[in-house]
Order: sequence, then C-alpha cells, then structure tokens
Amino acid sequence: MNIVIDDKMTTARGLKGVVVGASAISLVDGENGRLIYRGYSIEDLAEHSTFEEVSFLLWHGRLPKRQELDALRKQLAAEYGVPSWIVDILRKLPATMHPMDVLRTAVSALAAADPLTEKKGREENLAKAVKLTAKTPTIAAAYDRIRKGREPIPPDPTLPLAASFLQMLHGKPPAPELARALDVILILHADHSFNASTFAARVTVSTESDMYAGIASAIGTLKGPLHGGANQKVREMLGQIHAPENTARYVKERLAIGERIMGFGHRVYKTTDPRANILRDKSRVLGEITRKPVWFQITQALEEAMKSEKGGKLPPNVDLYSTSCYEYLGIDSDMSTPMFAIGRMPGWTAHVIEQLNDNTLIRPLSDYSGEQGLKYLPIEKR
Repeated sequence: MNIVIDDKMTTARGLKGVVVGASAISLVDGENGRLIYRGYSIEDLAEHSTFEEVSFLLWHGRLPKRQELDALRKQLAAEYGVPSWIVDILRKLPATMHPMDVLRTAVSALAAADPLTEKKGREENLAKAVKLTAKTPTIAAAYDRIRKGREPIPPDPTLPLAASFLQMLHGKPPAPELARALDVILILHADHSFNASTFAARVTVSTESDMYAGIASAIGTLKGPLHGGANQKVREMLGQIHAPENTARYVKERLAIGERIMGFGHRVYKTTDPRANILRDKSRVLGEITRKPVWFQITQALEEAMKSEKGGKLPPNVDLYSTSCYEYLGIDSDMSTPMFAIGRMPGWTAHVIEQLNDNTLIRPLSDYSGEQGLKYLPIEKR
C-alpha cells in the first residue's frame, strides 16, 4: 500500500499502521491492552455473556432481549445439521488432510446447498451468518471422528453450540464446567478488528462475491502460522517441553539459536493481550477440574521464562493459554486452529455484512520495483 505524504509515495509493508476503513464491530486498543466488542469489554462479556449472545451483539450491534436470544438459539440449533453429501465429502478426504483445509473445502461446498448464496441483502446475509456459525462446529467434529475411524455424532439441538460441539467430538455430554470453558474461549475469539483473515474476507466480498467465498478466504488466511495457525505451534511446543522443570532450559536454547517462542508478542498489543489474562485463569481452573495441572504449569513456567529472558517485552498473546485449555478439553493439536475459526465465524460474518452495507472495492496500489523499457525479442534470439 502506498501512502501520500507531502506529495510523495511511501510504502507501508504489510499495511502496518495504515487505517483502511471504519468499523463499529470491535476495538483493539494495543497501547492499553483492551478489546471491546460493540462497546462492551471482553472481560465483561467473558464473565457474564454466552457465545450465542455475543454472536447477536456482533451481528446486530446490541445485546439481545430474552425473546431475541431464545429465537437466535432456536435458529442456530435448527441449522446445526449439514447435508449428508457434505458428510460424504468428508469421508472421501484423506485422513492426513489438515482440518483447516477440510473446513475451507466444506464451507465452499456449503454454498451449493444454500439457495441464498447469491442473495446479498442484509437479512439474507444474517441468515447465512447463522448457518455458517451453526454448521462449522458440526463439520469440524465430524471430520475429526471420521479420520479416526469413528462415525460422526449428530448435533444435539437441545444444547448450546459449545456443549453440542464437545458432545459431537467425544460422544458424551460434557461436564457443565468444560462446556462453559469452551463457550468463553469462543467468545474471546469472536472478533478482533481488521486482522488478516477478517480483512481477507472483506477484500473478497468487496468484489461483490458471496459470503461463503469470503469466509473460505478467511479460513485460508487463518491457517497460516503467522495468524491463527500459531496456536497449533504452541501446542506442539508444550508437548516438546513435556514438564515444567524443562521450560527454562528450552527457552534459553531456542532463543540462543534465534528461534521464535510462539505464543508471545502481538502485531497490535504493546502489553499483555487481554484475552490471555482471561485464559490464564481458565487454564488453571481446568487443570484443577481435570486433575491434570501439568499443562497449566508448563504454560505458566513458559510465561515466567520469557519474562526473565525478555524482560517482559514479549508478553503472552491469546494463543499461549488457549492451547492448554484445548488440551484439557480433549481437542487435538491440529484442531486448535479450527476452534479459532469456529469462534471467529460471528465476527467474520459481521464484517462481511458491514462491508456490504457501504461497499467499496478494496484495491490498493503497489510500489513497482521491476524493470522498465525492455524490448521483446523473438524466442529464437533469447
């Protein structure tokens, strides 16, 4: 992207520091470590709200009344299921395929099952947002079971989305404390302003492509290890450390050879990611509930080791403690990023709707650095 400053063009690599548009959906205050959804702090929502309520907030700009929340829960539950031919596609995919690639493929296929795909009015897009939010957990859980040689378990329309997912994944109703933990994790992932995947979705629909295409773009972007894929890298790192007493040595050795310690630092936050503060406590509680505190202990030791080595200059981000939470919830390492996508679906779709409310094609300039004036030579003379 080129910025005009005093009639001169300057390049902002990665759009760093560039404001590309206005949004009323969420505020990421990097200097003060604040995250706000539609005016509400993430701390307040994580303590008192539910994922369904936050979804309504992101889509409609306000918290729902009781009858509105009940209606949304019924709408989501009615859309939990996926067409049988989508499940057939999941059965035919290689068991070695990354779940994010599976999710991207299935979301693209869902477009064929929706008669509203090419309709771009607000009400039609809200209906698609409900469908995508409801069906993504079903797809993720179904593929995880299929690749392990198990039959998918149908969603339970009597359960909230988080609890239904855990039941589909493990084949039994989750303990209320575990279901609530996942509900909070999904709330924390629901939106984060113009991050890479959200911006990708907005770029796609700015061309007047459909919501499913925009969400497929977002999923593909989220997969990368510099974005959502970082949480899988943290899970793998915790497994390598194995025990709290190994942590300080692990950090010293990796930093000495110039390796990056995943789960620390953020492109926007200059202080601790506020989501990490909430997840730190959630990880501790889950360790107590499951009587397996070692994952929390390793993560806490990792935070202390990095503070010692870096003097607090690389505080933890959302990925650090979310990964130990997933471990406690029995969610495999490579399913960490799909969990991110499940939580982010209301935010992505809210941004698609907002983009289309006052759409302008997103088309930045580039700073050409190639040659000019070359003359074409016939192939015989090259």
